[in-house]
Amino acid sequence: MNFTHLLQPLDLGFTTIKNRIMMGSMHTRMELIDRPYERLAAFYGERAKGGAGLIVTGGYAPNDSGVIETGAPVFDSEDEIPNHRLVTDRVHAEGGKILMQVLHTGRNAKIDQPVGASDIPSRINPCTPHILTNEEIEQIIEDFAHCSLLAKQAGYDGVEIMASEGYLINQMLVTRTNKRTDQWGGSYE
Repeated sequence: MNFTHLLQPLDLGFTTIKNRIMMGSMHTRMELIDRPYERLAAFYGERAKGGAGLIVTGGYAPNDSGVIETGAPVFDSEDEIPNHRLVTDRVHAEGGKILMQVLHTGRNAKIDQPVGASDIPSRINPCTPHILTNEEIEQIIEDFAHCSLLAKQAGYDGVEIMASEGYLINQMLVTRTNKRTDQWGGSYE
């Protein structure tokens, strides 16, 4: 096989990636151990050094209701920017680009009171989720925007909004998990 474009730069308009090798998002759980951002900087830095042109982090919740589990990362404060700078600076020093994945788990959160579009439990968490109010949904939208702005300030080259795999945005779009009859549910038309 001939992969003539694999190692060629890719211009995305807002940034250029040194090649077309991407490390997809995965949850490392390093946020739960000692010196998490130093470890994450080393982990992602090695991947950039090894040739990944673009790296996508594991998911960061835009607020406390969106975490995967207790202690999982939330990026909702400017106070966290220096920690994230350790990661982005290291990846950039190795010639890579890095995107932050912004993720709200919704009813799949492994916490006592998950939230969701409807009161339908998940296979991951059998607790009945709190049905989000209109105001709470609007706040989550604002939280996604705020988290994305913080990511930009922390040196990330962009964000990936996780809207698949059964997480909150996906839960809002699927009739099996969204039984709402207000503006947040029902027909797409």
